[in-house]
Amino acid sequence: MSFLRSLSRTCLRRSTLSTNLSQHPVTFRPSFTGSRLSSSSPQSNASNSSSVAKGKGPPNGARRTRAEVHAERNRALLMYTSAVIIVAVGASYAAVPLYRMFCAATGFAGTPKVGTGRFEPSKLVPAENARRIKVHFNADRSEQLPWAFQPQQKYVNVLPGESSLAFYTAKNKSDKDIIGIATYNVTPDRIAPYFSKVECFCFEEQKLLAGEEVDMPLLFFIDKDMLDDPACRNVDDVVLSYTFFRARRNERGHLEPDAPEDVVQDSLGFGQYEHAPKTEARDTQRDIQNTTTTSS
Repeated sequence: MSFLRSLSRTCLRRSTLSTNLSQHPVTFRPSFTGSRLSSSSPQSNASNSSSVAKGKGPPNGARRTRAEVHAERNRALLMYTSAVIIVAVGASYAAVPLYRMFCAATGFAGTPKVGTGRFEPSKLVPAENARRIKVHFNADRSEQLPWAFQPQQKYVNVLPGESSLAFYTAKNKSDKDIIGIATYNVTPDRIAPYFSKVECFCFEEQKLLAGEEVDMPLLFFIDKDMLDDPACRNVDDVVLSYTFFRARRNERGHLEPDAPEDVVQDSLGFGQYEHAPKTEARDTQRDIQNTTTTSS
């Protein structure tokens, strides 16, 4: 009887263990802390899955960090955009002065070169065995400017590298003080890179009191480097032209000619004057004569 009781108890225990295993299987996973194996039950997995399913993401601190990153990127983009706009606006305001500086430095568009770098002692030595160049002076003024403006000499003959002094005269014929500003140009334009002005009244505005008359000096020279330029080889006549305008202040506070833009541009163009020979026509005639001489 005792044997039967012991056998029945053993069977009962095995049956109970089998039932528990079938209802709650155990999954064995390796542990990284040692050689023991750790197990996880379906209840823990289900609990984790339910936590994710309920939308429990990263902690609030992480979400705030991402928001701060996006805000920082937006601020950086705003700063870059503002910088580009400021640079563009500044460039638009500086375009005209920079263009004038470029023309004065390179002789572009018939603008005589200016600047101390052009006036080295070696540049101011007259060239030997070179022909003289006749420099004609022209004076114009705006109809809105009640001034008298003319050169004191019609022309001068200079050697390349020889400095020359000329004068213009201006008189305010009105009963009010007036500020004038002059534009200038030289023709033919291919001589402009070699036409250098040491002193000129066009560098600053000119204020004349009512009825005042002044002499305006001009000190210039023609660079000897023109002798090495094939384009200037046949240039014998040069016209230096000035046009005076009434001055006004623009929205940036700078003085500028008080005239329509097209009128100002015309004063900077390459005009034709009766008292100066047309260089292009003379060059064409010389080419014809040279061709005739060679053929004969």
